[in-house]
Amino acid sequence: MTQLSRLPLARKTLPVIITLGALVVIAVGVSLFGSTVTNRIVTVMFVHVVLVLGLQLFMGNSGILSFAHVGFMAIGAYGSALMSIPAENKSRSLPNLYEPLMGVELGFLPAILVGAATAGLFAAITGVALMRLSDTAAAISSFALLVIINVVLSQWNEVTNGPRTLSGILKYTDMWTAFGWAAIGVIVAFLFKESSLGMKLRASRDNLHAADAIGINVTRTRWISFVFSAFIAGLAGGLWAHFITSFQPDALYFEMTFLVLMMLVVGGPHTITGATLGVIIVTVVNEGLRSIENNLALSGALPFKTVGMTEIVLAVVLIIMLALRPGGIIHTVELGGGVGRRRELQTSASSQKGTRR
Repeated sequence: MTQLSRLPLARKTLPVIITLGALVVIAVGVSLFGSTVTNRIVTVMFVHVVLVLGLQLFMGNSGILSFAHVGFMAIGAYGSALMSIPAENKSRSLPNLYEPLMGVELGFLPAILVGAATAGLFAAITGVALMRLSDTAAAISSFALLVIINVVLSQWNEVTNGPRTLSGILKYTDMWTAFGWAAIGVIVAFLFKESSLGMKLRASRDNLHAADAIGINVTRTRWISFVFSAFIAGLAGGLWAHFITSFQPDALYFEMTFLVLMMLVVGGPHTITGATLGVIIVTVVNEGLRSIENNLALSGALPFKTVGMTEIVLAVVLIIMLALRPGGIIHTVELGGGVGRRRELQTSASSQKGTRR
């Protein structure tokens, strides 16, 4: 294998190594030197990596804005919780639960897979119509889907305890568990990007009519990707539920949707390294602002209340980011994906000149 032939392989593997390496450094650093609070923040961050990569898998490759993935996360969270809550806890947490589900008690892995499969199944049913839409119509429809999911979860008292807090969930997710699933998410996202399905999806993103003209079934390609990404979002929901252990439907609604979309947009929706970097940056900024907000509120240093300051500052940062760099921090080329590109182009140009002679 020549040095030139190694370059495309390096461009594919180096971004994976860089992304996984960054996550390993964070996990090891927090494990050795972090406090309990830091450990908790990083655990949630790794769960967000899984969710954002699931969103990037569809949105970044298709170019279709999706608000529904936090809804799929909610389905995965409730589905996995319902399957794993011990029977004695169900009688207290869900007194009106349907009798056949009262005795169901699965382990952690089967439970989150059931929750993810439920999210994927719901996406498969709704995506039949949704994936025929594009641009603004698709975005609005996905937003409506998020609202529908939240309303159903808030009103289905027998299964979700309605708008009240669902408790009694066992804590299975720790930092290293979340890290392991985040690492799997990174690898899966890169494999999907290099797959024929991912290439077809990007072709439809770049030129819908040209993709259709060369025989790509755009609706089917979008639908498969949508279902797969919803499955990953459902996995993130299961991990989150078994870490938080008690939550209500509104915890996975507008605020979480804004935060997740900001992570993806800031980092760069078209790249996996960008999406991962966006999660890290927004987590650091969000927690830093929240700490400042809490300290100001406790000290009474300002003559006015600081409630909501974090969300306001994050929104301003997002607006500035969209104005200055709409493609995100890492726009089109993966971090480390441009290695040797100039040399390869020069070699290719020299080869073409020699052929012409």
